[in-house]
Amino acid sequence: MRIALAADHKGVELKNRVKALLISLGHEFIDFGTHTSESVDYPDFGLAAARAVASNEADRAITVCWTGNGMNIAANKIKGIRAGLALNPEMAHLTRLHNDANILTLSAKYTEEDTLDETIKFFLDTEFEGGRHITRVDKVMAAERNCC
Repeated sequence: MRIALAADHKGVELKNRVKALLISLGHEFIDFGTHTSESVDYPDFGLAAARAVASNEADRAITVCWTGNGMNIAANKIKGIRAGLALNPEMAHLTRLHNDANILTLSAKYTEEDTLDETIKFFLDTEFEGGRHITRVDKVMAAERNCC
């Protein structure tokens, strides 16, 4: 799987841990930055990763900022993106299973170090359940197509 990665200055350390895990799992990645702890604007990086998923340059993305909220909001502005914030493995599992999320957003502040690997694995390995969830995801995507 090809994963787009993005982080702001507060998320760069966690993003680097995610990169190491992706390498160990045999996944490819595109790192959209940032690469230092110098202050940057999270939308510049989160939007780039989201556009990579929307254009099929990447299969999925993982974005990181301090709380996860900024990256999540930015990514969800791109047509075709369903970014989900996951603070633990169960949230990552459910955002794929029920919401067919194509971007996982992590919080550098609230993600527990001992659950990171499992959180990432759930996001990458869980398939969308479909069934009753298809109608719900379709309604969200219809709202996006018909929006203002």
